Amino acid sequence: MSRRPAIRPEDVPGLPARRAALKLLDAVLRRGDPLELALHGAAQGLAPADRALVHAIAAETLRHLPDLDALIDGATKQILPPDAKARMVLRIALVQTLVLDTPAHAAIATALPLVDGGPRKLVHGVFGTVTRGDPALPSPPTLPAQVAERWSAQWGEAMPQAAAHAYAIRPPIDISLRDPAETATWTAQLNGASFAPGHVRLSESAAIPALPGFAEGAWWVQDVAAACAARLLGPGDDRAVLDLCAAPGGKTMQLAAAGWRVTAIDQSKKRLERLTENLARTSLTAEVTTADLRTWEPDAPVDAILLDAPCTATGIYRRHPDVLHRIGPRQIAEMAEVQGALLARAADWLKPGGRLIYATCSLERAEGEEQVERFLAARPDWMLLPVEPGETPEGIAPAEQGWLRTLPDTLAAEGGTDGFFIARLAKKAN
Repeated sequence: MSRRPAIRPEDVPGLPARRAALKLLDAVLRRGDPLELALHGAAQGLAPADRALVHAIAAETLRHLPDLDALIDGATKQILPPDAKARMVLRIALVQTLVLDTPAHAAIATALPLVDGGPRKLVHGVFGTVTRGDPALPSPPTLPAQVAERWSAQWGEAMPQAAAHAYAIRPPIDISLRDPAETATWTAQLNGASFAPGHVRLSESAAIPALPGFAEGAWWVQDVAAACAARLLGPGDDRAVLDLCAAPGGKTMQLAAAGWRVTAIDQSKKRLERLTENLARTSLTAEVTTADLRTWEPDAPVDAILLDAPCTATGIYRRHPDVLHRIGPRQIAEMAEVQGALLARAADWLKPGGRLIYATCSLERAEGEEQVERFLAARPDWMLLPVEPGETPEGIAPAEQGWLRTLPDTLAAEGGTDGFFIARLAKKAN
């Protein structure tokens, strides 16, 4: 009787996507690469649907990492090392079964070839032990211990709990309108809710390019907290403003729509291409410049500056769960140093009496509150212009110090916001 030929790993349906997911997670967890940037290299050559699967496997693995590890550790006599390939393969297999609704037999069939030449029996046995127990991942997901400790020290014990609850909810989609006068019209047409003129929060997820108004450039996607930065500069009246670190362009479009003469600057040529496309779609205008702010400077002082400084992006952890595993005290300190240098440099480009908005999408005080306090202590020629309650969207209140800080419990009942820090600074007139 002839034997059936062995199934070669390359013949296992779906295996290339799982290999790519393994490579992607290694790039994030071992090398510290951002998920979105590492995706291109890890999923190179795959079809769009497979690339989407790779991203979903990796993102959900990162979102549930502590809880997946707890299941694995509960099914092994000897704890696997954190960086063991067997542990990573088990995470991938389990997240498919428990989160992505992949049948258990399909998840393990695409997992075992990933450990060829390694502990296949161990992976198979642990996976079987876990799945036979009818497991479920907790909701909300457990935050990484070091993140919970860091945020608790900065914001109090309730903050990590709110962050975990926000982590479990799909982030809402906010849009900014080119013409705030049409807020009621677009709120009704898109069946959304508005927290301020020029803002609409969509009631459900949708294919954005297919929605009314997108192709015509009537609006663009922008988190309600992120949109507050440009709001605080008010109408432009044809005055000059620098939008620093501008790509992909949400704030550039806000400023242009408000009547500012905008010079948008970013060092990423590729990201500026997207900004230029957005300007064309919305029929808004801005001067777009590719430059490194550490060496670039304007020809003359300007009326206003918006510095959306590069940061650790911990405030957008719901959309980018990799930041909770890549970012620690070292990265925070490094980014704070960059921000301080850029803020000090940009401060010299403003006319006396001009205004500067400093913003970061970070939940770290070192990148927000402490940055501004240090700047003001060193620059007596500058002052903080407090944000007034009427300047902010409904449900987003300024802090008592006068700046704006959104946390995981901001607008929690309405779906939450990104974590942002925004301060409005003014150069004192001579």
